Amino acid sequence: MSDEITVVAILKTKPGREQEVAKAMAACAAPSRAEATNRQYVPNRDLDDPQTLIFIERWASRQALADHMETPHFKKLASDLEGQLDAPLQVHILQPVSGV
Repeated sequence: MSDEITVVAILKTKPGREQEVAKAMAACAAPSRAEATNRQYVPNRDLDDPQTLIFIERWASRQALADHMETPHFKKLASDLEGQLDAPLQVHILQPVSGV
């Protein structure tokens, strides 16, 4: 089995903060994609709930994700999100079910 993981991070913004959060997410995308261990990094908007924004990410490993979380661009994102969310950030770290 590969060490590669998929991350789904769900952000629920405070009302009226959607654009500010989306802008912070977009600013983190290019430097994250430039990381050698990144395979995919896409910020998304929920079409049925404008306050819900979702990152879909793929990383070479859990260690690669941990390393990403120590980068200046990720720390800036975390700082920019302070006080902007209406609920705790939900992070799901996934791997495919074997045999499927």
